[in-house]
Amino acid sequence: MHAALAALPLGVVLAAMVLRRWSAARAGALGLLVAMAVWASWGLPGGAVVLVGAGAEALSGTLVILWIILPALTIYEVQRRSGALERIRAALAELSGERAVQALLIAWFFGLFMEGAAGFGTPVALAAPLLVGLGYGPVRAVAMALLGHAAGVSFGAVGTPALAQVAALGLDGAALAAATVALHALPALGLALAVMRLACPGGMSGRALRLALLAAVCFIVPALALAALAGPELPTLGGALIGGAAFVALACGRGARLRGWHLADLLPYLLIVALVLATRLISPVQGALAGLWLGWEWDAFRGGLAPLYHPGTLLALGLAGAALATGRAGLLAPAIGAALRRLLPVALALLVMLALARLMVHGGLIGALAGAAAGAGALWPLLAPFIGVLGTFVTGSATASNILFTDFQAASARALDLPVLPMAAAQGAGAAIGNAIAPHNIIAGAATVGLQGRDGEVLARTLLPVLGYAGALGLGAFALAALL
Repeated sequence: MHAALAALPLGVVLAAMVLRRWSAARAGALGLLVAMAVWASWGLPGGAVVLVGAGAEALSGTLVILWIILPALTIYEVQRRSGALERIRAALAELSGERAVQALLIAWFFGLFMEGAAGFGTPVALAAPLLVGLGYGPVRAVAMALLGHAAGVSFGAVGTPALAQVAALGLDGAALAAATVALHALPALGLALAVMRLACPGGMSGRALRLALLAAVCFIVPALALAALAGPELPTLGGALIGGAAFVALACGRGARLRGWHLADLLPYLLIVALVLATRLISPVQGALAGLWLGWEWDAFRGGLAPLYHPGTLLALGLAGAALATGRAGLLAPAIGAALRRLLPVALALLVMLALARLMVHGGLIGALAGAAAGAGALWPLLAPFIGVLGTFVTGSATASNILFTDFQAASARALDLPVLPMAAAQGAGAAIGNAIAPHNIIAGAATVGLQGRDGEVLARTLLPVLGYAGALGLGAFALAALL
C-alpha cells in the first residue's frame, strides 16, 4: 500500500503529460501537490523541516543547472545570429558528394555536436531541415535527426543531464560519465545502423553499413576517453568534434572538399573544449578552481557550487572570449535577452520537478518505491534503463528524467545490495535514448520541416530502435553491476 501511494505522484505526472498533454511545469506542480498529500497522510514525517529543506534544495539545484543552460543557450543565439550555424551545416554538406556520408555527417555528427553544445531540442531543429534539403522526406528526416543525436543526450548542453545526477548523488563525475558511455558503446552501433537504414530506403549497401559502424566508433572512442579523463562536460561535444574529424579523414580521405569552414564559427566550441580540459586535467588548476565552494547546509539538507569550476562559468568564458576575438561582442546583449526569454519556462519546470524529487526523497516516498523495486531482485538492472526512457518520454527532457528518477534508481540499488554507479548510468543512458520518442521532441522537430498531423509516423520509425537500444542498455547494466 505504501509503495502504491508513493508511486501516485509520479503516476499523476505521467498521466497529465501523456494523456492531458500538460506542460512539465504544470504536471510537476500537480504531482508535487499529490506528493504533499501522500506525505501528509503518512503523518508528515519530518514536519515543516522537510518541506522547507526540500524547497531550499530544489531552488539551489535549479540555480546551479540554470547557470549551465543560460550560457549554452546564449552561445546558440550568438551563433545563429552570426550565421555560423548555417555555415557549419553547409560546410558539412560540402565535405563529400556521397549521400550516405552526408547523411551521417548531418544526422549523426552535426546532431551530436549541437546536442553537446546546446541541447534542449536544437539538434533536431537544425539537422532535420538540412536533411530535407538533401532530398529526404520530412518524416524520414525528423526520424534520422531524432535517432542521430540520441546517444549523446546523456551529456547534452555540456553535461547538464549527467551533472544533475552528480549533484543528486554526489558520485564522482568521471566515473559516472565513463560508466554511462560504456553502456552506450555497443547499442550505439545499432543506432548508427538505424540512421543509415533510414538514409538508404532502398536497402543498405556494404559500404553504407561500414560507414555507419565507422561513424559510431569514431564518436564512442573519443567520448569514452573524454568521459574517463575529464568527466561529464565533454563526451558528446568533444566526441562529435574529434570523431567527426576522424570520420571525414577515414571516409572521405583526399576527396574531402574543405570549403566553407571559418575558424571564427568554431572558436567558441574550441575554447570551451580547451577550458574544460585545462580545468579537469591540470591538477594544480583543478585544485585551485574546485577549492572555492559556495554552499549551504541546514540539518540534512545542502546545496551549492564551485563557481570557478562550474561548467556554466567555462561556457560563459568561452563565449565571451570568442565573441571578443571575432568581433561579435555586439551580438551578446540580444543573444542573452533571447536566451533569458527561453529560460523562464525551463526554470519553472526545473524548479517544480526538483521540488517534487526532493520532497519524495526526504519525505520517504522514494524509499518506499525502492522497497517495492526490491521484488525484482537481481534482474532489476535489466529494467533500470526503461525507467529513464519513460521519464524522458513523459517530460521531453533527459535532465528532467534524471531529476525525477536518479534518487529512485540509487535507492533501489541499495535496497537490492547492488552498486549505485551502474544503476545511475543506466538511468542516464535510458533517459538519453528516450529523447528519440518523446512527443515534445517529435512535435518540435516536425514543426521545423512543416509536418502537420504526422507525428505518429515519426514515432513509428523511432520506437523499435529505442526499445532495442534500451534492452541492450539493460544487458550492459546487468553485466556492469555483476562486475562492480
